[in-house]
Amino acid sequence: MVHEEKLKILLIEHSAQDAERVLEILLRSGFQTDCLCVATVEDFLNALRLQDWNLILSDYASPHLGAHNVIELIKNQGLDIPVIIISSDVGEETADYIMALGAYDFMMKDNLARLVPVIRRSLSEVKNYQRFISAQAALQKSEALFQAITSNLPGVVFQFQLSKDNQAKFPYVSDASETLLGLSPQKLMGNPELFPALILAEDKESYRQLMLTSAERLSTWNWEGCIQVKGDSDIKWVSLRATPRRMPNGDMLWDGIMINITRNKLAEREIARSREQLAELSSYLQKVKEQERARIAREIHDDIGGTLTAIKCELFPCIDKSVRNLEFYQQKARSVESLVDRVIDSTRRISLDLRPGILDCGIVAAVQWQAKEFSNRTGIICRVSCDSDEISLDADLAIAIFRVFQETLTNISKHANASRIHVELIELEGLILLEVIDDGRGITVSDMEKQDSFGIRGMRERCLQLKGNFHISGESEKGTKVTILIPTGSLEDQSEQAFNLNNKFKELSQSEFIKKRKQISRL
Repeated sequence: MVHEEKLKILLIEHSAQDAERVLEILLRSGFQTDCLCVATVEDFLNALRLQDWNLILSDYASPHLGAHNVIELIKNQGLDIPVIIISSDVGEETADYIMALGAYDFMMKDNLARLVPVIRRSLSEVKNYQRFISAQAALQKSEALFQAITSNLPGVVFQFQLSKDNQAKFPYVSDASETLLGLSPQKLMGNPELFPALILAEDKESYRQLMLTSAERLSTWNWEGCIQVKGDSDIKWVSLRATPRRMPNGDMLWDGIMINITRNKLAEREIARSREQLAELSSYLQKVKEQERARIAREIHDDIGGTLTAIKCELFPCIDKSVRNLEFYQQKARSVESLVDRVIDSTRRISLDLRPGILDCGIVAAVQWQAKEFSNRTGIICRVSCDSDEISLDADLAIAIFRVFQETLTNISKHANASRIHVELIELEGLILLEVIDDGRGITVSDMEKQDSFGIRGMRERCLQLKGNFHISGESEKGTKVTILIPTGSLEDQSEQAFNLNNKFKELSQSEFIKKRKQISRL
């Protein structure tokens, strides 16, 4: 039998004759060998450094290098080379001793017929051991990778097993169960009924039915439901997804993951609620728009139309062919002039309702004018503080801020029962701040959450459209504060400005924001 690779054998033997016998046996067996014979410790260590050896054949009683020394030196070098001991006069007790030290096998020199089979078996054992070590290293690497993945997944990785008699257990649960379920992996694996106990009553049946359907059809088990962790007042939404497979014993095993989707569910509900509110607001705005159109049409018809009809009636007698004295025509002229003045006043009033011309003079002048008009109409003192006589704004932005201010004053007159209002209008770092504070009864959370609070909802939506922020708060019998903070730049710059704006709202209260403005102004 010829081997493609040479067998590298290190022979430790003080007898040249015994060494020749061993080499002859190896040659007859068909082994191609690369053999080196040594007899001292120094030569032995040099040989180990020279190359890697497949096998060591050692005489037990070599004068300068005994078998126990060979095994000890190999261990000290951290090598794993099979050692076969060959002896001429050793008893069973010594043989047992040397085998216990780590020798692969032991044989007598007068019975070397066993040498080749022993070598083959030793080499085979070495290969099997190396395969075992490689497999163990690969397994450890795989386990480490699995642990790294599961520890960084945003959920609980698990195995769920259901026996043929419907007995459930968790063969594996990742460490994330402590965070999501409030249960350690060991506790859940030891008592699998703890998980169904967390599920709210209305979701337990769907959990069970979907599990049984998955087992029956071997389909993916998808379930979403609510759980409540013991000692925790909050309810969590969880999503479970697992793939089934049937075990050889007939049991069903699922490999899956369970994640917390509470934030997603709350976001979905908030989006749905926002859409409903937007639909209601849109319907309300459409209704208001139609009401406003009807009001304007009514005023034009009743006021301007009626006055123009009166003018026509006054002029009609003046264009017939009857001869009348001068005083008659003078009286008609005075009457027509009075009616024309009334038309002019009505036109101006309707025009101001649609868009106050004062806006052409800037947002500061418009806010001051509206505050004065409001005070004259309601008797409520309204004072305006501005850090500048002129704030340059885009026309659409100025109108939006003005409308929010108008709506705020309207709400105060309707609901606040206030006697005094303070208005602050400030420009700072590409932002404009409008703050309206009254000393009325104070708005409550329930007031803000009313279904028909379209005024507040409209102001908030108007601010959001401008990438701004709207905030309203109140304290019982101490008044209400409305704050809007809106970027003043172009639409291209508003995304970055809106980001900075949100950071300002998170970092600073409004009073701190105003203090900061004043500090910057003094620099």
